[in-house]
Amino acid sequence: MATEAVLALSGVDALYADSHVLHGVSFTLAPGRVLALLGRNGAGKTTCIHTIVGFLPPRRGEIRLFGETISRLSPEAISRKGVGLVPQGRRIFASLTVRENLMVAARSRSGAEGSWTFERVLDLFPPLRRRQQQHGGSLSGGEQQMLAIGRALMGNPRVLLMDEPSEGLAPLIVAEVGRTIARLKQEGQSILLVEQNVRLAFDLADDVVLVNTGRVVFAGTIGQVRDDQALVTHHLGVF
Repeated sequence: MATEAVLALSGVDALYADSHVLHGVSFTLAPGRVLALLGRNGAGKTTCIHTIVGFLPPRRGEIRLFGETISRLSPEAISRKGVGLVPQGRRIFASLTVRENLMVAARSRSGAEGSWTFERVLDLFPPLRRRQQQHGGSLSGGEQQMLAIGRALMGNPRVLLMDEPSEGLAPLIVAEVGRTIARLKQEGQSILLVEQNVRLAFDLADDVVLVNTGRVVFAGTIGQVRDDQALVTHHLGVF
């Protein structure tokens, strides 16, 4: 019996005004796996994230969370269903303290083992424990990214969307972000990862979807991608 997908997109089209950005996008995220959504700048990756979370309702197609259609729900309703977002650019609340940033997002999930709490997030990110009363805007870039990830975890998401979590960070902090994602994966968190750092994405991902000009050009396992360097070079411009 096939395992039910955590997240499934089927024939999704999305438009900004008259600009057609996503064209029939389809892919699935399996439970407890990391799916890397990769492509060049402007390929439609962030638009895909925005469509999933309800910022940009799809013009056509369907988005399902554990088999339930969420395509026409509001962003708030989609979040309550269990979709967590670590947005591009972090988007932490600069005027709120670290504690307030985390607590404002707190949501329990009935029946969930190992739920994320304020203390557990601080255990995951010790620097935030020392900065609890500091305003978010006073943190370093790396600390802000920790806070953005911690805020998403406070919602106890069933699926976690991460949009460019390594963007603008120093190599040592990128490595720390990578270790955090690997730990979440080990704990069974289902993750959709958008990442320009292809090597980081390849280190973390179980599955890969490549997009080019808003269309899926490849969907498969990380092993299949690694074995097809011409495909990666053509669509990502690396290796």
